[in-house]
Amino acid sequence: MPVDSVYPALEPLLPRVRKPIQYVGGEVGSVTKDWDSADVRWALCYPDAYEVGLPNQGVQILYEILNEREGVLAERTYTVWPDLEALMREHGVPQFTVDAHRPVSAFDALGFSFATEMAYTNLLTVLDLAGIPLFSAERTLAHPLVIAGGHAAFNPEPVADFLDVVVLGDGEQAVLAITGLIRDWKRAGQPGGRDGLLVRLATVAYVPRFYDVSYFSDGRISNISPNRQGVPPTVSKHTVMDLDAWPYPRRPIVPVAETVHERYSVEIFRGCTRGCRFCQAGMITRPVRERSITTIGSMVANGVKASGFDEVGLLSLSSADHSEINEIAVDLADCYEGTNVGLSLPSTRVDAFNVTLADELSRNGRRSGLTFAPEGGSERMRKVINKMVTEEDLLRTVTTAYASGWRQVKLYFMCGLPTETDADVLAIAQLARRVIAAGREATGRRDIRCTVSIGAFVPKPHTPFQWAAQCAPEVVDARLRALGGALRADRAYGKSIGYRYHDGQPGIIEGLLSRGDRRVGGVILAAWRDGARFDGWSEHFSFERWMRSAESALATEPVDVAWYTTRERDYSEVFPWDHLDAGLDRDWLWQDWQDSIAPEGAAEVEDCRWTPCYECGVCSAMGTEIQVGPTGERLDGRRLLPVVSGR
Repeated sequence: MPVDSVYPALEPLLPRVRKPIQYVGGEVGSVTKDWDSADVRWALCYPDAYEVGLPNQGVQILYEILNEREGVLAERTYTVWPDLEALMREHGVPQFTVDAHRPVSAFDALGFSFATEMAYTNLLTVLDLAGIPLFSAERTLAHPLVIAGGHAAFNPEPVADFLDVVVLGDGEQAVLAITGLIRDWKRAGQPGGRDGLLVRLATVAYVPRFYDVSYFSDGRISNISPNRQGVPPTVSKHTVMDLDAWPYPRRPIVPVAETVHERYSVEIFRGCTRGCRFCQAGMITRPVRERSITTIGSMVANGVKASGFDEVGLLSLSSADHSEINEIAVDLADCYEGTNVGLSLPSTRVDAFNVTLADELSRNGRRSGLTFAPEGGSERMRKVINKMVTEEDLLRTVTTAYASGWRQVKLYFMCGLPTETDADVLAIAQLARRVIAAGREATGRRDIRCTVSIGAFVPKPHTPFQWAAQCAPEVVDARLRALGGALRADRAYGKSIGYRYHDGQPGIIEGLLSRGDRRVGGVILAAWRDGARFDGWSEHFSFERWMRSAESALATEPVDVAWYTTRERDYSEVFPWDHLDAGLDRDWLWQDWQDSIAPEGAAEVEDCRWTPCYECGVCSAMGTEIQVGPTGERLDGRRLLPVVSGR
């Protein structure tokens, strides 16, 4: 049966809201398929505003992969802003997709991609507007499966009661496996009902309702165990081992409204083994798997032609570490010389940036922003976090950038790291002044600028710092105020140094959600009912509301916000995510944590791409391996051919 569009009811509301164009759809690269010709239908949600969600690489990749398959349909939905939410509730308009404006509740699966835990209240908004019961246990065959993935899904326990299924790791193959299981179950007559489908899905993903959690009287977790026969005691992540076989997105979606990124993005490799102890993304995406230079070239040719974007972003966790990054940059710059297409890199490692990259990124006279992330202000602090970058490395790199024509660089740091002192943070001010001095000396100019951006550190699951106590927000804020004063103190440099910071209170709530267990679900629900929306946006976030909600939701529990955040854990404590396997050996993580806080000074861990294996456990546990070049191949702009999928 066809499903009617809700647009006739939605359209009269749009003149009454801000940025109505974001709800209209019809973008270049979007797809609208016939409803009745599909036997599995997905609604893919990035639980944030359109301007943030549309450029998301993960959603675009899954959208294209699904829509390429015969009998499969995928559409996109985003969290609506509060002004439209209020009108939709008033006029009975349900959560809709932007592609065909179909009600989300009509789909077989509603998939959420969580890049951050601060989007959890938006999950509840989407479900409630769609008319889907908030709790998994209350859903029937009439409701879509609610599926979550993304980096934050590696500890989904705070939202476990709201989710039916959780996918760990790479989604390309997993989404097709889930699609196949849904199709087979439907064709077989839906045996076992909703639970029958979940039992099938438990073979490829995590189904929270099939696991029970018990607690000690002091609040710690006693045990996490399956409550159904045949359900595995641990669930492992998915890892795509041949990125060249998955050259997506090939037809990027071009936004109809302004978005945070407007470029064609190519993921040039996945994973990172630099070993930064704070970095969850680097730990959970191991091992490193590079795309070949030829696949990257073909993807860029296809993507630019299909979209018309004039910027190409070469993305990864540390793009300058690709074994052929210089060749990629030179050859792509050659291919697009004389056009309006430029290249950009995301945040770049200080010790991987070089003259070749500087020259090629600015070849067409365009210089996108350069961001370097020393993370720690002092060399001692950088050793603690295993960010093996010296002050000399940084000064050499920024000198290269300034000498190549850049007039401004951005330096990113964290505040509240383990063992950090006031002096470690104040060292950032001296470092910034030396950066300005180096730029002035290299260029002979006075218009050199440097922006210091700093945020509060939040310990994350599946990292060596998962045992660490989070720094109290008042301590973070005091250090940030002191740093601001130090940056302004020297009038010879003060006007040349910008300062942006995020205070400590949002970090505490992120910490609660990052390392929380199922009891935190009650806090999320209470905060949402009290009006929490878009908590990643400072103008919508309320620390007082979250603390009030935690106090009421946890009133009968032996735990509170401080218990989840500013308390250091010991080795024996069971974590809420211990049954979710990223491949990392727990003993290795613990030893790396101990090495970071050793009284004699932190021990450093090398990158296993270039040194012997240090036995983090991922490759042996997951049956994977590092895949890096060089391939020795080069790009020829006259012979760049479209990529054709091998499946």
